[in-house]
Amino acid sequence: MRLLWFAVLSQLVWGQAFVQVSKSDPHYLELSSGDAFLPIGQNIGWERFATDENEVFARTGTRFRNLSRNGGNLARVWLSHPFYDFDPGADAAEIQLKLNRIARLVSLARQHGLRLKLCIEHFRTLKALPVVFPGSVSFGKPELAPLFGDITSFYTNEPGRQWYLRKLNILARSFADEPTILGWELWNEINASQGTGWEEWTRVMLLETKKRFPRQLVMQTLGSFDRESSAELYRRFSTMPGNELAQVHRYLDPGARLEACRGPFDVVAASAVASLRAFANDRPVFLSEVGAVEANHSGPSKLYETDREGILLHDGLFAPFFAGSAGSGHFWHWQDYIERQNLWSHFARFAEAVRGLDPRVERFEPITVVHERLRVYTLRGQRHSLIWVRDRGSDWKSELVEGRPAPILKGLTLQVSGRKAAIYDPWTNRHSTARVRDGRVTLPPFRRSLVIRVEAQP
Repeated sequence: MRLLWFAVLSQLVWGQAFVQVSKSDPHYLELSSGDAFLPIGQNIGWERFATDENEVFARTGTRFRNLSRNGGNLARVWLSHPFYDFDPGADAAEIQLKLNRIARLVSLARQHGLRLKLCIEHFRTLKALPVVFPGSVSFGKPELAPLFGDITSFYTNEPGRQWYLRKLNILARSFADEPTILGWELWNEINASQGTGWEEWTRVMLLETKKRFPRQLVMQTLGSFDRESSAELYRRFSTMPGNELAQVHRYLDPGARLEACRGPFDVVAASAVASLRAFANDRPVFLSEVGAVEANHSGPSKLYETDREGILLHDGLFAPFFAGSAGSGHFWHWQDYIERQNLWSHFARFAEAVRGLDPRVERFEPITVVHERLRVYTLRGQRHSLIWVRDRGSDWKSELVEGRPAPILKGLTLQVSGRKAAIYDPWTNRHSTARVRDGRVTLPPFRRSLVIRVEAQP
């Protein structure tokens, strides 16, 4: 009865406004009510250290409030964390306890005007695995070994598939008609599994999940795109039938094989989105995990300790969108970095940069040009061109490793097509305007980056 009333209340608050792929431009999202929906989001995967239920939701509520107050509208949460996770074969009371927690999570998100992207599973083996570092989760699920043997059998044999489908059925009965939920991720980084059979499993489960959640989006995730061999796998998954959002994970990682993962952070983020746009140009692309790690994902990056201005977060938010993503990049280290350094205002700066923008109407074409001093990311639209310029001479290495502050750039000009440019400095939160003379606009003095909005020529 409680969950039934919860569903009725959700409909009264949100109406029938579910998030869907835009009918006019499939690179972007919209609401079923007809309004645009530009995701500005963050991974808030789980509470790392508290275990008391009220304390967990108090901390989650604070994060939701900070994100919402700064223009955010989407959070990603792992339902596979033990706090929410349930075995579909458990007794009814245990399952109900976890469903009530999920309902409370959804209610909290709605209270703060957020949508949720919910990840259903993450384990990689049916063997016992220790937690790698404090606050993380185990990637082993040994309690399933007596039922299914190993992870390959889980993916390839009918009993394992039925286990997952029963879990979907339980979730669908409670939440399939909940518009606060943007969508469902089948599995976090499924290719990191210590077995085989997960690709065909994904093909089946994408379609099965959509049957159960017809009004919400369904998607899959792969591990960090950090080596050349990842490209073909990402191509197959990004274009897979039923995978409604082409998602990519990408980290600044000194141990990565790809050079792009070791360079300037805007390039780390933007190049991942550009790759998926090339693979799957018929659906929205998301950089759904972005961040910085120690070599080979051995822990959060030590760069976070000195990045008090949020240089990495800024690039992680802006670069993906200006490379063609359907929204901001979704940073990973919510407690180790964003919360620790109190960087929530960066979401407000991104929200201000895109305020009043309807990407569906613009039908943006992403173009990136490298100049002597700047990397210029342009979204060329029908009514406006939106440009993000990034100083090439200043990045995480120069600022956070070498200790050289970002210089103030003066007297730079940019070639644009239009009559007048509206300029926004996200580092000072200041707006200005400039006339376009002979096809060029003179940029005001700035550090690191600027956003320029130019009306298209009539």
